[in-house]
Formats: sequence, C-alpha cells, structure tokens
Amino acid sequence: MVARTVFLQLKPNSIAAFTTIIENDIIPLLRPQPGFQDESAFVVPGGTEAVNVSVWDDKAHAEAYQRGTDPTVLKALAPVIAGTPQVRLSEVSHSTFHTIVARGAI
Repeated sequence: MVARTVFLQLKPNSIAAFTTIIENDIIPLLRPQPGFQDESAFVVPGGTEAVNVSVWDDKAHAEAYQRGTDPTVLKALAPVIAGTPQVRLSEVSHSTFHTIVARGAI
C-alpha cells in the first residue's frame, strides 16, 4: 500500500470551510477511484496548516489519481489554500487506521 501525503497551507480562519470541502467535495471524488482505500485530514487547531493522507493499493493507482482527478481536487480547495500543496508518496509499513474514528463521526 502507498500513502499519498499532501501538506497544505490554509488561508486564515478557513479550517471549517476546509473540513466541509473535504467532506462534501473531495471524499465523493476519492471513493470511486481505483485503488483508493482511505483518506484522513489533519489540521492544526486555530492554525493554517493541514495534512491530508490518502491510502492507495499501490503507487500506480496513487499516480493515476494525481494525473486524473487531483486537478479537480485542487480547484475545489482553491478558496481555502494558500500556495502550492506539497505531495509525497510513501510505502505504508504499518497502519491501525481502521481503529480511528473521526471526531465528527461520533
């Protein structure tokens, strides 16, 4: 499995809008993508930093997503991000994500 980690700089006071865009616009785009497994978004409370981690079956699926759907995702996030997101692919060596419940899901 491969993790696609995206580091984002958010505009001030945009965490709520960022979270809404992820939930309403980005997740529905990710779910039907071949090889997609999971998406987690992390924000610094009251800050302007965010990290998105998506997990894919393999590098080929993550790269296909980046070439095909990622431009649509960046367009959806444009109102809340400053600068260019930085992307890194990593091999997943261990994960217990299946045990994590997002705060909004409780």
